[in-house]
Amino acid sequence: MADEGYRVLSAANGQEALNQVRQAPPDLILLDMLMPVMDGATFARTYHQQAGSHAPIVVMAATEPERRAADIGAAAYLSKPFDVADVLHLVQQLASRPT
Repeated sequence: MADEGYRVLSAANGQEALNQVRQAPPDLILLDMLMPVMDGATFARTYHQQAGSHAPIVVMAATEPERRAADIGAAAYLSKPFDVADVLHLVQQLASRPT
């Protein structure tokens, strides 16, 4: 993604991701639902409770990605394994859309 001109930040776990979005609000969140410390669903719930605007979330999951995305109100989902071209397409489509 950085090769495509996007600034990419990564987090080792959900708590670290939450800390990052508090410091630097993102344009889009690619959310793995299976993270240590704080899972994707808890991250999304906590993130949406924060004041202010929220970036679209793309759920990435190996099992039931569509349901998991619906459960947290995500803008889109990717089923693991996924193709990088699919990720880039979603980033291009969603990164500039406010929620």
